[in-house]
Amino acid sequence: MNTRPLTKADYDEIVREIDHWWGGPTTALAHPMFFYELGNLARVVENEGQLVGFLFGFLCPDKSTGYVHLVGIHPDYRRRGVARMLYTAFEEDCRREGMNLLKAITTLGNEASVSFHRALGWNAAEIEDYAGPGRMRIVFTKSLTPG
Repeated sequence: MNTRPLTKADYDEIVREIDHWWGGPTTALAHPMFFYELGNLARVVENEGQLVGFLFGFLCPDKSTGYVHLVGIHPDYRRRGVARMLYTAFEEDCRREGMNLLKAITTLGNEASVSFHRALGWNAAEIEDYAGPGRMRIVFTKSLTPG
C-alpha cells in the first residue's frame, strides 16, 4: 500500500463510495471544496491500484494548525494500518508547512475514533456546545514539535 496526494479521479470515486464505506448518507461531508480549494493536503492510500482510504485535511487560516476533516477507509481494509498511513503522511505535510498543532473532532460515543487518536499520541477533550447548543464534541489535538 502507498499514500499519495488526492486527484480528481480519486475525489470522484470517494463521492461515489463514501456512503457505502460509512454505512449511511454522508456524501455532503465530502464537499467539493476539499478537492478544489483545500486539496493540496488531501491524501489517499491505494493498494494495487485500488483506492482503499482517504483523508481530507487542510491548514487553518491561523497558519499554525493542520485540521483533519474527514477520513474514510474501505471496509475490507480497516484495522490494516491505512488510517495510520494517512495520519502519518498528513502530519509530515503539516510539519513541512510549519504547523504547530493538529486538530480533529468526533462525536461523543465514537470510542473507536478516541482509541485511534490516543494511540497516535493525540489528546482528547469533551467540549460542551462545540457544534452548537447541546452538541458536544470530542476535540482531538496533537502538538507538533520540531523534528
